[in-house]
Amino acid sequence: MKKHQYILLLFLSIVLIFPATLHAANHRFTLVIDAGHGGHDSGAKGAISKEKDLTLKYALALGRMIERDCPEVRVVYTRKTDTFLELWQRAEVANKQKADLFISVHINSLPAGRVARGYQTYTLGKGESGVGIIKNLEVAKRENAVIFMEKDYKQNYQGFDPNSAESNIMFEFIQDTNMEHSVDLARMMQRNVCRATGRKDMGAHQANLAVLRLTSMPGCLVELGFISTPDEEQYLNSEAALRQYTIGFYNAFVQYLAKYNTYNISPYKAKEVAVSTVPEIVPEEYKRQERPYTPAPKPAPAPQAEPASKSAPEAQQAATAAPVVAPGEVLYKVQVLASSSPIPAGDARLKGHANVDCYQDNGMYKYTIGATTSQKEITELRRKLAQDFPEAFVIKFQDGKRIK
Repeated sequence: MKKHQYILLLFLSIVLIFPATLHAANHRFTLVIDAGHGGHDSGAKGAISKEKDLTLKYALALGRMIERDCPEVRVVYTRKTDTFLELWQRAEVANKQKADLFISVHINSLPAGRVARGYQTYTLGKGESGVGIIKNLEVAKRENAVIFMEKDYKQNYQGFDPNSAESNIMFEFIQDTNMEHSVDLARMMQRNVCRATGRKDMGAHQANLAVLRLTSMPGCLVELGFISTPDEEQYLNSEAALRQYTIGFYNAFVQYLAKYNTYNISPYKAKEVAVSTVPEIVPEEYKRQERPYTPAPKPAPAPQAEPASKSAPEAQQAATAAPVVAPGEVLYKVQVLASSSPIPAGDARLKGHANVDCYQDNGMYKYTIGATTSQKEITELRRKLAQDFPEAFVIKFQDGKRIK
């Protein structure tokens, strides 16, 4: 880098990093929320939704909760509609507004054939060493790829190449002051969001993300989940997820505000998370009450002596036969599939399994195998079914209704 470029960057750092300090007396704590993608940039695509629509929904929900419950905080959105913004424009909004914090909302994705679940937070950095750097590089390339959709990206980014090693140190000193705050925010995000949603904690990471590189305040980019994984996409499109993520984000923001705000803002109380509503694997708390499907009655099996111990096939057979359940007793089943339309008997998706039951929930048909009051038997059955249904998981019913 030439000498005059260093001087220019040093000047920019002075102008961009310290405005909040210089104007603290007349400045409200300002949060900029960025809904990733938009317009002709749809972002990652799932089976039933697009990243650009989900990020806007979650960004607006978080902003509205903060506006309602934290009146001393000024919330600014990079977009409120389905519009395309270049990455430098998103950063420019935050810089011009002299923002104190920047949060960019995104949805993760993987190529076909790969499955992952969980919530991640990214802050600006060179990435982790070892295996982690490969994962971070994939995220950085995907989220930075929108640069190439911009008409004048060569002029706007002046040599910033998302795939270049040199870009890892470009503007590094501008963000050094914010690094500690950003990393702390990421940890708060991981802790609170995973607690509120029950999502797998995939950790806080660092990556070379242009939208963070160009901003001059602490910030992070959040990846809510994997739109490429069917049950995660279904969850992200539910009202339960919207409420739980918003509470998690809000609680993290309140913690950050209590620790780092310099504007004498009144302390705000974190919202309580009802642990009973936290989903285990696939959340079932939606707007409409579940309506269990009642199959046709099956003929009672002929009585026979129960062996001292069961082999795996025998355990499956025992768990599949519907037992007599007393009122209030918990009945365990293994959920193997979910579909927006009924699956006929003998369908290839059922992998040749018989004794398949179905219940309906929020317009979805959910298919189960097995029914038993024994946790040991249902655990063994789930293990065996995992060979054909890797995403199978145990669910519970009580008095004919699905429970947590």
